[in-house]
Amino acid sequence: MTGPDPAVFAQRRGPGPARRIDGFGQSVIREMTRLADAHGAVNLSQGFPDFPAPDEVKEAAVAAIRGDVNQYAVTWGSPALRHAIAESYVSRGWPQVDPDCEVTVACGATETIGAVVLALVEEGSEVLVFEPLHESYAPAMQLAGARAVPVPLRPPGWTFDPDELARLAGPRTAAIVVTNPHNPTGRVFSLAELGAIADLCRERDLLAITDEIYEHILYEGEHRFLARLPGMADRTVTVSALSKTYAVTGWRVGWAVAPPRFTDAIRKVHDFLTIAAPAPLQAAGVTALGLGPDYQRRLAAEYLDRRDDALLTLAEAGIAATSPQGAYYILGDVSPHIAAGGFADATDFSRWLVRDAGVAVVPGPALYLTPGQGSSLVRVAFPKRQETLDTARKRLVGAARSLGVEPLPVFAQRHPGRATAGPGDS
Repeated sequence: MTGPDPAVFAQRRGPGPARRIDGFGQSVIREMTRLADAHGAVNLSQGFPDFPAPDEVKEAAVAAIRGDVNQYAVTWGSPALRHAIAESYVSRGWPQVDPDCEVTVACGATETIGAVVLALVEEGSEVLVFEPLHESYAPAMQLAGARAVPVPLRPPGWTFDPDELARLAGPRTAAIVVTNPHNPTGRVFSLAELGAIADLCRERDLLAITDEIYEHILYEGEHRFLARLPGMADRTVTVSALSKTYAVTGWRVGWAVAPPRFTDAIRKVHDFLTIAAPAPLQAAGVTALGLGPDYQRRLAAEYLDRRDDALLTLAEAGIAATSPQGAYYILGDVSPHIAAGGFADATDFSRWLVRDAGVAVVPGPALYLTPGQGSSLVRVAFPKRQETLDTARKRLVGAARSLGVEPLPVFAQRHPGRATAGPGDS
């Protein structure tokens, strides 16, 4: 191992924060959760379910703990979990996945992506990311000495321009991150869109990092793996996790599927970041993955009902939104609320909403790298019990009426009963 560059070391600022985190702030998503807790608000900000994980998955974790599966797992994942992960891809059309040299288990999708970037993206490189985006991506690039370059997804369809994507890929571009289904827009990328991304990767010799954590929460379209497109298997790292599909976001068990030469590098970084994901929860992960497609179809159907309920709620509260094709978020336009309440932007409105109306959402500017973007948007997460969604509806509608914002006309016409619901929680 080599030491730091002497020239850089000579410029150090003494004890205190390192330059590599200059510009870092606290996670806005987690901040909104803290504010929700402080004000007793309904938390529609952070993307975690408030309903139980499957009983058999929880029981498997308990059995593993009682069976003394409590010490370090193999650094890159227990053999049983790696085999289950490999089989889950083969069962969906992958020709083969070698669990011994193509699968790495890490501490959730976030650490997995961080390890991938540290292992495979050179310092000084640029990484294309679709915007709006999850707030963890840009810091992962910055910690690796790279820079995230935003590629705009434009409403109402949240599509990108392939020509613009190609223009944004410069001489320093080393990789692209693709979240599919997309957080926060809910976009499921079409085969044509994935083909355009694949063409660029092949033409410019780029690494593709795909975050597929919402792969089983799908309402419209067809989820396709970028890695399965021609010429992409050897240049793609596919990331997923137990968190969203099995309602265990606190377990932090994720993985990367990648060619052996990538996997070897990812495993080295993961080893020195966190050593291993929790051993008993890896054992339970085998049970989770064994629930199979019937469970996944039921999950998607249940989330479809939640999505439709959330869309009706937003319309009743005067918030225009595009229906997501996948994942469990909706981006809503709160321009009328900002104007009516004299708020500076969506961030100002969101702080009022959690404090005075008792509903936490994510302000749009936190989901953009480009200054000024997202100023009228909020992200609403709907992985919640019906009673939670009902309470959120009453509070959101009450907040809208207190500002003088009326239901959207199309909603009022189609749902006159609900459109006239009164404010408050009763």
